[in-house]
Amino acid sequence: MSERNGSTPPRTLAEALRARDDASLAGLLRARPDLLTPVPNDVTQLATRAATRASAVRALEHLDRFALQAAEALAVAPDPTPYETLLALVAGDEGDPAVEAELPGALHTLREQALVWGEGDRLRLVRTVRELLAPSPTHPSPTGLGPTVAEATAGMSPGRVQEILLAAGLPPTHDSVSAVAALISLFNDRTRMSELLDSAPPEALSVLDRLVWGPPYGEVAAVATPPVRWLRDRGLLLPASARTVVLPREASLHLRGGRAHRQPEPRPPKVVAAREYRPQAVDSTAAGQAFTALSTVEELLKDWNEGGPTVLRAGGLSVRDLKRTATALDCTEQLAAFWIELGYAAGLLAPDGEADERFAATPAYDDWAELPPADRWSHLAVAWLTATRTSGLIGGQDSKGRALAPLGPDLDRSAAPEVRRKALTLLADLPEGAAPDPETLLARLRWERPVRNAHSGRGATAVTDLRSRIAQWTLNEAELLGVTGRGALATPGRTLLGAAPTTIELAAARVLAAEALAPLIPEPLDHVLLQADLTAVAPGPLERPLAELLDVAADVESKGGATVYRFTPGSVRRALDAGQSASDLHAFLAAHSRTPVPQPLSYLIDDVARKHGHLRVGAASSYVRCDDESVLNEILADKRSQPLRLRRLAPTVLAAQADPAVLLDTLRSIGFAPAAESADGNVLITRADAYRTPPRTAPAPVPEGPPVPDDTLLAAALRAVRAGDTAATVVHKSVPQQGDLPRTSSAETLATVQAAAMTGSALWIGYVNADGAASQRVIAPVRVEGGFVTAYDHTADEVRTYPLHRITGVAELADDPA
Repeated sequence: MSERNGSTPPRTLAEALRARDDASLAGLLRARPDLLTPVPNDVTQLATRAATRASAVRALEHLDRFALQAAEALAVAPDPTPYETLLALVAGDEGDPAVEAELPGALHTLREQALVWGEGDRLRLVRTVRELLAPSPTHPSPTGLGPTVAEATAGMSPGRVQEILLAAGLPPTHDSVSAVAALISLFNDRTRMSELLDSAPPEALSVLDRLVWGPPYGEVAAVATPPVRWLRDRGLLLPASARTVVLPREASLHLRGGRAHRQPEPRPPKVVAAREYRPQAVDSTAAGQAFTALSTVEELLKDWNEGGPTVLRAGGLSVRDLKRTATALDCTEQLAAFWIELGYAAGLLAPDGEADERFAATPAYDDWAELPPADRWSHLAVAWLTATRTSGLIGGQDSKGRALAPLGPDLDRSAAPEVRRKALTLLADLPEGAAPDPETLLARLRWERPVRNAHSGRGATAVTDLRSRIAQWTLNEAELLGVTGRGALATPGRTLLGAAPTTIELAAARVLAAEALAPLIPEPLDHVLLQADLTAVAPGPLERPLAELLDVAADVESKGGATVYRFTPGSVRRALDAGQSASDLHAFLAAHSRTPVPQPLSYLIDDVARKHGHLRVGAASSYVRCDDESVLNEILADKRSQPLRLRRLAPTVLAAQADPAVLLDTLRSIGFAPAAESADGNVLITRADAYRTPPRTAPAPVPEGPPVPDDTLLAAALRAVRAGDTAATVVHKSVPQQGDLPRTSSAETLATVQAAAMTGSALWIGYVNADGAASQRVIAPVRVEGGFVTAYDHTADEVRTYPLHRITGVAELADDPA
């Protein structure tokens, strides 16, 4: 697309942008939304902002590998650069059909994003971009090329330049400028350059091989070796300092076959399927993983129901608490960190905000727990897909060397949602049931968002590529959540990707994903199998009332395809503490067991219930009361009760110098079954879900940059920029001295404004507001009445009303504004 409607080529980036149509400018603002914050006053300010370092860095980070290679080739080409020169630098002397086909598209991307401007025969890379692409001041080429011959010989004596000409077999010249031009002509001539290199010693060619793909600098000894001397005498190595030589750019390009890059990559690498499964098998596996994910999150939150670990002073979870949580969840610490962060991202857990701050379940967890399993899963999946907090970083260190803890600060990475979505989109592009080769998927992601300057000294493998790490974590986490099954994208996960990352569309996608998952999750069971060894076997997921009672009345002994619960005196007492009676337990188990209730279990329940509540503990400091004096005598006689410092207040009451909780635990450890008592003398029922944080919202994702503007904002911004540009570029018939306002009499001002309102022409006015601030404006008067003029203000791009007495003067605009 031409950037100029006329024949005169643009002289600046601002002129190139000014010549664009609205659709092209809208594309620029959509691709680089940071340029809209705030809305530029005119095109000149838009161009200035586009050339700032921060904005250019963001734009470069969103280029794919081939567009970046094209920009790097322009960075080593002369400025301005004809398209043919750019093509030769990218495709090389032998040409490359793929490069020839894809380079126009890459150049279009660079031009549309205002990183390149100018016509095809005069392409210019924005100066800031050229500086950003340089790996370092000492290695200014982004492709590993050295300085040009002209740059490398700038400080060389004329006699030395003539010596190089003679050694290279060229005739001497009368001045250094023509001598350097002759040397450049030799290096650019493929035939003569090949003849020169054919005469080089093999050792000299080995030296060139080490420098040709960069870095182009090499250190030499005080007395150069013969191969280095041969190269230096002929200008193939030029001095960069007293002990350093450099391979000039023209010679390096000849050795590279004219290519700026070792391997142009005009097309993205394909994602290869490693294995293929039946889609039904993938969905079944994913559904099983989804159910396991729900069970794990529920187990985590139940573990923290009565108040979880304390919050570290610096924020987050301690290493000890993470290990304890991992043990409770029966998983590794890294997996435990993932489930913790997932619950936090979904708004199910948070700090309670108290003085002794602790993590606990939020009120939203209770609402979430009441949802059907598929809805609970879709809530977690959307929270994971959009979260910027990255659990894979946990265990590493921040920029100050401090350990990164779960639920702590510095875990947000704004690129995470984009990488997750892109990785899953690449999975969706494969045939249904196909699991990708992870290496090819990572290679594709690296092509789409490459690491800049990876070729310099360190090499690509030494550059920390956070995006690749996030992609690897994405594949693992998607499998844990059930978004994928056996490595392939499952149907519910595919449904989630069908929505744009907006709140409204994600809410709709969450409903659709839940509907896709619901038929795949097994129906919860309403029964267990009670066995004589005081265990209950749940052959599958249980309905919530049954699962909740078993969680209180029994301990989980093993998990897997079937969950095994074991009844113990402590677990039965826990159920009685929660308000269940012996008869309630008998009736509930009989109703939900496919086998008869075993006699040992009935005896266990009756035995614990007979003792439960026989002792009562309340708060004095604390006390124990019992109708049976012999029981109190037994407690006093037991040496294990001495730390409680018990004393008899009445035949049936003992006082203790210990908190009620300590008294309860001690008596239970001795072998009694006391019950807690409320202030009014009733048994105090304790529930596992008694503690919740105040209402908390889920953590908001940290955006990577300003959001992409919608069509309404784009249209308004374009109007403002065009109007400001018109106001900034008008030519006046009478232009006052710089800084002066136009001055006319009140009668002349009124007459001119009325005439402009009738003819629809624009005026240039000076205006002083109520605060005394003076400004110049371009207005198109619409109506003049009552001492006021109503006009369209081109500078502000809106209709305003101005008091005539505050207008210092008016001036008509030229008929042919620029």
